[in-house]
Amino acid sequence: MPIITLLTDFGYRDEYVGLMKGVILSINPTVTLVDITHAIDSQDILQAAYAIHSAYRYFPAGSVHLIVVDPGVGTGRSLLALEMKKQFFVAPDNGVLTLLFGEHDETRLVRLSNADYFWETVSRTFHGRDIIAPVGAHLSQGTDLYQLGDAISPAEAVRLKDIEPQRADTGEITGTIVSVDHFGNLISNIHHQMLTQIEQFTADNRVIIRIGSHVIPGICRTYADVPPNKALGLIGSRGYLEIAVNKGNAARRLNVGKGDTVQVKI
Repeated sequence: MPIITLLTDFGYRDEYVGLMKGVILSINPTVTLVDITHAIDSQDILQAAYAIHSAYRYFPAGSVHLIVVDPGVGTGRSLLALEMKKQFFVAPDNGVLTLLFGEHDETRLVRLSNADYFWETVSRTFHGRDIIAPVGAHLSQGTDLYQLGDAISPAEAVRLKDIEPQRADTGEITGTIVSVDHFGNLISNIHHQMLTQIEQFTADNRVIIRIGSHVIPGICRTYADVPPNKALGLIGSRGYLEIAVNKGNAARRLNVGKGDTVQVKI
């Protein structure tokens, strides 16, 4: 049974998610629909890029991922369909696929143009319902990617700039908080592979984390490695460095949020 996932900034109050699902089921009523999240902050392309990059690998081959964080809807920006690692991604050409382009050399990418695979009418303000959803449904039925539009190379797609953390000659890593989860954990863009110089993630290792006006020693294994209400750093389930407060809310406690800088000194 084919799987289609949805990742949007629509929230849960309005009808937008439900209408996308209705269109999908009208074309392929056998599909399984999975909501990755609809709580991406409004128009936050960077947050969405990291979210889909972290999530897709947990789905089976043949899955179709629809990403709708689209502040440029109705403008001249195009829409893309990407095939990579036997999975499909349909999204605006606004940089939200940036991290996926570097995942694998063997990819197929098209710029959507074949209206035969769109909804009967296309709103200027809801391409998620009228283009992305029907295209995803057709992909789930086995439609070949190249029937959907003209092939392009990833180099021709829009990419987000300066989204990777930087390592100085001194070894210091400077990254950014890209997301704050429901618990107030501060999720950075510093992947654990950048910290491979550390032999063990223990509370007494030689790592110093600086965020805002706060200095946090070491990288822990679990939230409970420190006393309640104490800040810590650890590698979260996404594989990225997180700043948390045991049994507390790090964003509120440290007065830090999305876009703020985090530095790691080894």
